[in-house]
Amino acid sequence: MSDKPAGSEKKIAAGILGILLGAFGIHKFILGYTKEGVIMLVLTIISLGMLGFITGLIGLIEGIIYLTKTDEDFVATYINGKKGWF
Repeated sequence: MSDKPAGSEKKIAAGILGILLGAFGIHKFILGYTKEGVIMLVLTIISLGMLGFITGLIGLIEGIIYLTKTDEDFVATYINGKKGWF
């Protein structure tokens, strides 16, 4: 059995997707933040990608934050605490 807290398995997927596809908010959907994911996706689409730089930068920052947190901190903040942004 693993000593990892429940929900920590989403950390790597959300972090990598935040870095690579952050403009589309895919990492938000992985964590169950539908509202935040839709906001990022809609901003990118309705601006025809012009705001994609900003949403992509947000995704990059969030992805790095996710990957640098310990499993326990990640779960406490994003799974249990439901912190939607940064």
